[in-house]
Amino acid sequence: MIPTKTHKLGLIGYPLSHTFSPSYFAKKFEELGMPDCEYLAYSIETIDLVLGIFDKGVNGLNVTIPYKEQVLPFLDELSEEAFQINAVNTIKIENDGRRVGYNTDAYGFEVSLLNFLEGAKIEKALVLGTGGAAKAIKYVLKKMGIEITEVSRKPPFLTYAEMNQKVMDQHQLIINTTPLGMYPNEEVCPDIPYTMLTAKHFLYDLVYNPEKTLFLKKGELSGSKIKNGHDMLILQAEKSWEIWNQK
Repeated sequence: MIPTKTHKLGLIGYPLSHTFSPSYFAKKFEELGMPDCEYLAYSIETIDLVLGIFDKGVNGLNVTIPYKEQVLPFLDELSEEAFQINAVNTIKIENDGRRVGYNTDAYGFEVSLLNFLEGAKIEKALVLGTGGAAKAIKYVLKKMGIEITEVSRKPPFLTYAEMNQKVMDQHQLIINTTPLGMYPNEEVCPDIPYTMLTAKHFLYDLVYNPEKTLFLKKGELSGSKIKNGHDMLILQAEKSWEIWNQK
């Protein structure tokens, strides 16, 4: 007889063709000697299907693209940080059944970014993309006193077609929050003027698979400093684990 798992965790998103979290947490459970824990990936085509996952008796969930904002109406409460960001990537189911939303992306990004910049003074940043992932990034940049320009394909944001030499010179930090370049679509990248990049630029990609996206490869060719989202991913995962295990 297969023993019943008593601590159920998981990830919701769509699609989830290749995700880091299940193997990461499986290794953690093994290292901690916790065979009664499981972490499953739930690829759901619409957000309302999350109700069926809640019915499975899960203790906590991570949330990824495209549901970081769409999941909000299905929650009972938000942490102060998640409320300010208006996006959630971690859910804890309390003993009384309350579904509480948190945002650990902000923590993961902030620690990772500070390590990446190594004390460099950045005044302005370009944030590529305007989705749920971008919200945590903007929250951290504002907290750090960095001026933000959002870039998207359409107004009212700065469009990719409007990115000129002046814009590139003024913004030395460029953060990709879109899934462009993510496995298996590794041949695409955000449509920024890469020839205008310099050794003074810092390129940060939230994508972690592949390790070096086309966005980062092009930045590297221009001498820019580059970083992927792997460290941020681990940091936010550890923060999620801490939240799930708070008494």
